[in-house]
Amino acid sequence: MKNKIHLIALLLICSLISSCESDDLNYQNDFENSQKAWLDFKESTDNSYQYTVTSGTWAGSSWETTISVSNGEITQRHFKYTITEGLSDDISEEDLEWTENENGIGSHDFGVAAEPMSLDEVYNKAKEDWLVKRENTKTYFDTENNGLISRAGYVDNIV
Repeated sequence: MKNKIHLIALLLICSLISSCESDDLNYQNDFENSQKAWLDFKESTDNSYQYTVTSGTWAGSSWETTISVSNGEITQRHFKYTITEGLSDDISEEDLEWTENENGIGSHDFGVAAEPMSLDEVYNKAKEDWLVKRENTKTYFDTENNGLISRAGYVDNIV
């Protein structure tokens, strides 16, 4: 009888804890749906895929970083400027476009290139940081790639 009471108490505590885990993410439902789409895609591709991160500046320059993943391991990171307008004249030719392979992933300490992350890491970072509800911020989340994350992040509101 005592074991049954402990079991019931444990179940009640667990249900209380899980019910207290309220939506602590912006776009909670959208994120969960996207994560499910990611897990389905991951399984269907044997965790092998490629994705591209694009960015740019107000001055007109833009760039892209393509991350290649095979069986869950990052195998390549390719960076290139797509528009060089507004770039400093002292940027070297080698910094305009480069590729890192296997053991050299992350060897370019180049600030504008996207961090080498698998989509598992992207989803984890979105859940642990980018989409966490916080005051005085604007949060962004889009899933325009068959339900997968296409944009996630936040910016501080300027007061």
